[in-house]
Amino acid sequence: MSRHETRVGVVGATGVVGTVALELLGQRGFSNVRAFASTRSAGRRVPYVGGELKVEEATPEALAAGDLDLCFFSVGTDASRKLVPHAERGGALCIDKSDAYRLSDGVPLVVAGVNEAVLERGFGRIVANPNCSAIQLSCVLKPLHDAAGVTRVRLATYQAVSGAGDAAVERLESTAPGEADLGMDWELQGDEFSEEYKLRAETRKILGLPDLPVHATCVRVPVKVGHAQAVWVETRERISPGQARSVLATAPHVVLDDLPTPGSAAGRDEVLVGRIREDPGSDSGLALWIVCDNLRKGAALNAVQIAESLLAREALPV
Repeated sequence: MSRHETRVGVVGATGVVGTVALELLGQRGFSNVRAFASTRSAGRRVPYVGGELKVEEATPEALAAGDLDLCFFSVGTDASRKLVPHAERGGALCIDKSDAYRLSDGVPLVVAGVNEAVLERGFGRIVANPNCSAIQLSCVLKPLHDAAGVTRVRLATYQAVSGAGDAAVERLESTAPGEADLGMDWELQGDEFSEEYKLRAETRKILGLPDLPVHATCVRVPVKVGHAQAVWVETRERISPGQARSVLATAPHVVLDDLPTPGSAAGRDEVLVGRIREDPGSDSGLALWIVCDNLRKGAALNAVQIAESLLAREALPV
């Protein structure tokens, strides 16, 4: 099935991630696309490849009608749990961005360029798109692990407000510079935020390393787009900063940059990595700085790349 033939639905088409998903699908040659959203957005028109799409209401009946081959979900966890089963029942392959299915047994959790091989195994009609922070982290950890064996990861994330949705972006844009009070939009679970738990659990599943020690501290910062990470990695075999640069220079979807910033990552499809240096606090450790556009590779682009991988493998379920 070609991109032109594939009948595609984008659920959450008017949100920050859904908007980028439509842009990317248009750029990459998907011509049979429908836009879905909640009741309050139904009837609106959204741009698509020089024209417009009328937004349809994302009802269980519409998604289960059997006229979609592929459905991207860029909605919250509760909405995904409610709607994905109906699209699945209608025969669509569902690529879900929420955390509803990421850690479910039998559901692949996929980062393009890292672990598409899991798509060669048998699975149902749901593929999970990971947390944006886990995506950019695993793009860097996988080649380092293949080269030297990653044994421990510590990191601090500085996450853009667009990761919290449209309302958070509107609050930032309406606040005077220096006065943004972002708070934390994650649940506190014991002594860590849910975001920190998700980052550890999802990274382990993506890399196939269920016991990998991963400790994260996550915060929101007053930046519209672009997640940044300060990362300390320990490896089984010693690897120099120069060797690490050589490894990462040929890694899929990774670009070396002397000092990447959220601004330089915005609009880019790659994960940018810089400040690669020895960690003096470890016998075999590296320190790195990683930045990614959380709406593109961290969300919509990764989902589209998953779909393209399935199409290339002729692996869309029928």
